[in-house]
Amino acid sequence: MLPIPLPPLNLEFLKAIKGAATLLKNPNDTESVFDIVDGMRHTDATKLAVAYLNAKPGVADLIAERYSPPTPDLNALLQLPSDSLGYIHASSLTAAGFDPDFYRKLEVEDDLSYVLLRMRQSHDIWHTVTGLSTDVTGELGLQAFSLAQTHLPLPIMLIAGGLLRTLLKSPTNLETLLDKLAIGYRAGMKAQPFLAQKWEDGWEKPLSEWRSQLHIEPATVYVP
Repeated sequence: MLPIPLPPLNLEFLKAIKGAATLLKNPNDTESVFDIVDGMRHTDATKLAVAYLNAKPGVADLIAERYSPPTPDLNALLQLPSDSLGYIHASSLTAAGFDPDFYRKLEVEDDLSYVLLRMRQSHDIWHTVTGLSTDVTGELGLQAFSLAQTHLPLPIMLIAGGLLRTLLKSPTNLETLLDKLAIGYRAGMKAQPFLAQKWEDGWEKPLSEWRSQLHIEPATVYVP
C-alpha cells in the first residue's frame, strides 16, 4: 500500500493553537492573544474579514489612509474636561495601571496588517466607549462586539475558549457570560463602525456624544 501523503504542516496555525491553549490556562496572558492573531493572519477567514471591512466606506477610508496617531499621553488627557472621552479613557487606564503602549508592535505592510495594528491601538478605547469592563467576562463581551463589527476570526477563538474555560472551571458563571456575549454582539450589530473612527482626533468630545453618534445606548452599556 502506498503511503498517504500528509498535507503540509501549517506552522502559523500551530502558533495560533498554542496561543489558544495558553490562553485557556491563563485568560490574562495577553501575549497568547497576539500569538493567536499572528497564527491566523493568512487564513481564508481573515482574508474574508478584511474584504468585509473594505466594503464599509468609512472603514475603507481609514484603511486606505493608514491613520495611525501617536500613543496617547495620559497626563495630557487628564487635563481635558471630566466628561470627555480623553479624560474618562485616561482615568480608567490610570486606575487600572494599564499601559496604552502595551500591545505587540506590527509593521504595516498591507490592509490586513494595518487593520490588526489599528485594532490593537484602539482596543482599550472600545472598552471605554462601549462601557464593557476589562475583566474576563467584560473582555469576552467586547470580543462579541468586535465579532459583530469586524468578522475577524480572533473574537471567535477567544469566545470559544472563554466558553470552554467557563464550562470546565466555573460553570455557575455560564449564564452571566452568555448574557454579556449577547449584550456585546447586539450592541456591535447596532453600532456604527468603530474601526472607522478617529478617536484620537476627538479626545475632547464628551463620551455621551460619541455614544449617541455611534448608537451606543445606555441600556447596552455594561457597567460591572
